[in-house]
Amino acid sequence: MYVVYDINVCMHKYDIIIVGAGAAGLSAACAALARGRRVAVIDMGNAPARKVRISGGGRCNFTNTAAGYGRYFGENPDFVRGALARVTPNDILQWVTMHKIPIEQKAPGQYFTASGAAEIVNALVQDAAGADVFYNHPACDILHTADGFVVTTHDIKFAAQTVIIATGGMSYPNLGVSDFGLRVAKQFGHKIVPIRPALCSIRTDVFSGALAGISTMCEITIGRERIADSIMFTHRGLGGPAIYRATVRDLTHDMHINLVPGTDIMRIMRDAKHNAGCKSVATVLGKFMPTNLGRFFAPDGRNIADYRDSDLCEIARRVSDTIIPHNKIICAPISQAEVTRGGISTHDINQQTMESRIVPHMYFAGEVMDVTGDLGGFNIHWALVTGRIAGDAAAG
Repeated sequence: MYVVYDINVCMHKYDIIIVGAGAAGLSAACAALARGRRVAVIDMGNAPARKVRISGGGRCNFTNTAAGYGRYFGENPDFVRGALARVTPNDILQWVTMHKIPIEQKAPGQYFTASGAAEIVNALVQDAAGADVFYNHPACDILHTADGFVVTTHDIKFAAQTVIIATGGMSYPNLGVSDFGLRVAKQFGHKIVPIRPALCSIRTDVFSGALAGISTMCEITIGRERIADSIMFTHRGLGGPAIYRATVRDLTHDMHINLVPGTDIMRIMRDAKHNAGCKSVATVLGKFMPTNLGRFFAPDGRNIADYRDSDLCEIARRVSDTIIPHNKIICAPISQAEVTRGGISTHDINQQTMESRIVPHMYFAGEVMDVTGDLGGFNIHWALVTGRIAGDAAAG
């Protein structure tokens, strides 16, 4: 049961105020409580860790043993190094084990709960049990005073020497999200990297909507990044893990899609032309991709022997290097994205403590910062890691 406070008192005083009761905010509360601090957590919603509860299809991919420098993205990629070294996937696994939560690996190193995401939410709430948690109290304003900070909600003012902003990103608006953290950071002089959707599908007319529902392995190259994963064709464009992961990367580069990774498809078609000329091109391609996808690249059904080499070369190019120009990459709306990319610039944040370099005693944790993780548990891991670090540093 979650206690909802409705107290008409002018001012509540604490050592630390945490804005946001998600994974980052509750982890910060636990760390601060462990150092004996009086903590208030305020949240605009009516329940804690709402995004955690629906993550991983309701099973919560809470960490990944591959969590490291190369799986996080933002304008300041080096920022994550210190935090990820201080709190490792092993530390998160030990925390889950301490709470006796059954776990399983869906893929090597990719950990989910075996009994549902609610187990992770309950563990976070249990760890923050010593804090006063105020639900249905959206923060309206933060003032910086000589004694610290005053956070105002619709009916309560909270005073503390230290504040931690853990308001998350702007995805899943139906769960109750706010740009309050970004507005506050900007108010106090922090640079805000523009927000955009990430871990989402894209809209493009490069492929036919008739391919909707087809899934195949591919390799996507975007800038210097290469992603090997499955892609799914949709009525409006492309989705699936490979595309989701691509949208976390720098979309100022063109997207190159290879639907036959590791295969010299031109050599194979040239050999088929000489040795199996009565086969259609779609049949030859169908050994390396779904049949209907092969027909998309060679819809006329002619025998491969009837094609000129230059025509086969063009088909091979399209199959192995379909290009979506960067200015034609249209991400799904934020309401359909799993996370957002962008946020408070980490150039303005101490990577060892998560404290603002501009405003002493103001800390940040989780997705509100310009750090976005890859698909596969990296974002919840980041929230848990930075929550711990911010809470511990703020209490110290």
